[in-house]
Amino acid sequence: MRRAGPHLSANQLAHQLFGYAAGALDGQLIEVLVPQAAGRRHEKLRESFTARPQVRTMGAHNGELQGLRHDGSVFPVEVSLSYFYLDEELYAVSYILDITYKKEFEQQLIAGSQRVAALNADLEQRVTERTHALMNTLEQLQLRKNELAKALAAEQELGELKSRFVSMASHEFRTPLTAVLTSAALIAEYPATAQQDKRLRHIERIRTSVTHLNDILEEFLSVGRIEEGKIEARPARLDLPALLRDVVADVQGLRKPGQRIETTTDCPEPIWLDPSLLRKILVNLLSNALKYSGENSVVTVAAACQAGTLTLTVADQGVGISAEDQAHLFERFFRARNVTNVPGTGLGLYIIARYLELLHGHIALQSALGQGTTVIITVPYENHLAD
Repeated sequence: MRRAGPHLSANQLAHQLFGYAAGALDGQLIEVLVPQAAGRRHEKLRESFTARPQVRTMGAHNGELQGLRHDGSVFPVEVSLSYFYLDEELYAVSYILDITYKKEFEQQLIAGSQRVAALNADLEQRVTERTHALMNTLEQLQLRKNELAKALAAEQELGELKSRFVSMASHEFRTPLTAVLTSAALIAEYPATAQQDKRLRHIERIRTSVTHLNDILEEFLSVGRIEEGKIEARPARLDLPALLRDVVADVQGLRKPGQRIETTTDCPEPIWLDPSLLRKILVNLLSNALKYSGENSVVTVAAACQAGTLTLTVADQGVGISAEDQAHLFERFFRARNVTNVPGTGLGLYIIARYLELLHGHIALQSALGQGTTVIITVPYENHLAD
């Protein structure tokens, strides 16, 4: 194409590419081969190029170009431009490239990329699902592991409790039963009326032994009822000084020679609390204080009511408890190492602690070996009275 006019001079390959007979394109306009020029008119393009000729590389044009064959079919093309001067005439040289295969390959690449993206998304989804399933499985395994660990710990604790129970029961039951059998046999040796005092002495031993056995069984039953939730706090009108006098009277038979119990109370008005549970707590505390104290010792009991809280303090001058053993005192069947030779089930303080839970109370203990023990319990109460 020259500056003087836009007429074509096409080579043989151009005729073949566009389906024209040899020489049929000579003198034709470029619009015959490329009707659309990215939305711009060829006249404007020619004017712009003629005014400022410059090389335009293949594919540098904006948008997509389509070539028009002689039979009317179209195909994608890329076009480049260059120029030269001959006898001061400007000639433009255009190279037209059929990019049908390139477009098809691009479409294949796009489709392939979309398939890969879809596969990646599917793979990521599957990985996410598998990871989630694996995490759930691991979580379930951890839960099962924790459950098994708890079950094993419970089984070990149960085994230890059984061992403690067998050891305690074999010792605690053997002694009174032996006394009962021995005394019963000896009674038969005293048939004469003049020997009545001897018979009475052995009958008293039998009565004491049976009472001891009954107390042991009562402690076992109390633990069972507590752990089965069969015991509930039942508040009622309570005259604390009277209750304290009754409890002291109940434990008089447990005193060793010279032992005495001193009491002080600062609860002038009746309070609203469960009398039965409080009585059992006091009996247990006083029994322990007398049991683990020597002859001619003093056990003090102090009760004070203030601001809706009952404070009971029981102090003895007994053998005391080591700091190491104090950490286990409220466990079932636990007995301090320095009192294993003294009869006991190891359930007293455990029962007291569970009763205090029902009363929403608290227990504290201060003790040292050889220096006695002081137990302080605090229990909230109400001031209203029964009609």
